[in-house]
Amino acid sequence: MNAVVVRDIEIGIGQPKICISITGRNRLEILNQLNVIKDLCFDIVEWRVDFFEEISDLIAVKEILLDIDGILVNKPVLFTFRSSLEGGQKWIPADQYSDLIYTAIATGVVDLTDVELFLGDKFVENLIMQVHRLGAKVIVSNHDFSKTPSKEKIVDRLKNMEYIGADIAKIAVMPKTKRDVLALLNATLDVEDRIEIPVVTMAMGNLGMITRISGEIFKSAITFGAGFAASAPGQMPVQDLKQIISVLHRNLEIY
Repeated sequence: MNAVVVRDIEIGIGQPKICISITGRNRLEILNQLNVIKDLCFDIVEWRVDFFEEISDLIAVKEILLDIDGILVNKPVLFTFRSSLEGGQKWIPADQYSDLIYTAIATGVVDLTDVELFLGDKFVENLIMQVHRLGAKVIVSNHDFSKTPSKEKIVDRLKNMEYIGADIAKIAVMPKTKRDVLALLNATLDVEDRIEIPVVTMAMGNLGMITRISGEIFKSAITFGAGFAASAPGQMPVQDLKQIISVLHRNLEIY
């Protein structure tokens, strides 16, 4: 697996990198969240821009990104619009989706952007090429809040993400049983020798919490923790997440 380097963070090597999401609805809430998390121990900050009430105001979007960069100095930034089709706050047309991403990357603040797989292969391929030209990297993602697909479908989706040009492939699923969690972990393990890019996988909710701490064993490169508030079901406080991952890493090195 080839690591993806953003600023001084190597994604895909060693411990899974910890990401905290910013979910404020306006600038005041976002600034408050940034000041709460700025002294916490994490690797990447994700701005979930779909929570932002002024999303159609591209100048306001730029200003928030500059705020993030000013408060979280040199912290890698992941820019994410999560559509309502995949558990996000709202839906926007494809052209607005693209313009939003290009505007964000043009600030020079954004290192990674999330692009949803089911927007369609051709649209996603073109978007990835444009993002790469602008100097950022792409996490292609798929989120299923209703079920866990079969292991084979998970593997196929991760492989397709690599095929269409993703730098990192991400899948999140909702388990109904322990076997669903095992299917997700088995797919993560199975794909390790079948694609070259880092993989991020998680089973959401309390049932899937084990997948948020086992990334170093099963080769899931990023895990998401709650800094101010959880952005998805099953996220644990980032302090707890960091402690558990560090203890596992230390003991894995011993053995």
